[in-house]
Amino acid sequence: MTASLSVSIVTFAPDLALLGVALRTLAASLAHARAAGSVGETRIAIVDNGPGDGFAAALAELARRELAAPLEVSLLAGHGNVGYGRGHNLALLASGADFHLVLNPDVELAPDAIDEALRYMAAHPDTVILAPEAHDASGNPLYLCKRYPTVLVLGLRGFAPGISGGFLGKKRDSYEMRDLPRDRPSFGVPLLSGSFMFCRRAPVAAIGGFDDAFFLYFEDFDLSLRAVAAGRLAYVPSVRIVHHGGHAARKGLRHVFLFARAAATFFGRHGWRWA
Repeated sequence: MTASLSVSIVTFAPDLALLGVALRTLAASLAHARAAGSVGETRIAIVDNGPGDGFAAALAELARRELAAPLEVSLLAGHGNVGYGRGHNLALLASGADFHLVLNPDVELAPDAIDEALRYMAAHPDTVILAPEAHDASGNPLYLCKRYPTVLVLGLRGFAPGISGGFLGKKRDSYEMRDLPRDRPSFGVPLLSGSFMFCRRAPVAAIGGFDDAFFLYFEDFDLSLRAVAAGRLAYVPSVRIVHHGGHAARKGLRHVFLFARAAATFFGRHGWRWA
């Protein structure tokens, strides 16, 4: 069955070279899915969260160069920095597509990623969001599926990411679900990271998409916990990406503050766990 798809990419002063790679690989993956007959009408929204209007022209030119017809492309700009989740909602909640892809601007897609995601969703109608197999630019595995976090584990990942072995290493490994088989799909994953969330659009829109209470960080975990009322979360390793992103603690004090504030909001809403 041919499905319709919308895609949202939220940017804030992005690395234009990395964004160009993301758009190029997205276009190639969509072309592969069209040739395979799994995707039809596709709309891509680039959401410019600022700062100011200095990036709008560059984003428009990049989209024109990398995203050719038959893709329908729009640039949403001028609304200021409304936050990551709310930025994605501008496209997600306005879409009428069968599926919606929440995509970071620093993610490369494998040529068959979109086709594999659509085929999995068609075969598993009880799945509401799926996460892919992810690696960093050096080929190291990334762990986008998570168990419910504790304050201790978040502190370890932010400020001591190199720790391994012993009690603390086991706590981190459990949180990152490193025991998850990487050669076959897994169902019932508790939490998914937001760099690539392939969503069945209608049930995600029905719960309001991302919660505006989260400006940056933890909006993906909050959405995951609310989405399980509509269906299962899944890890699908045949859907492959490369993610160039980094941890909040490596981005400076402002991001540490934003992370801590979002964590307090998340735990205050869903329950505190310390160790």
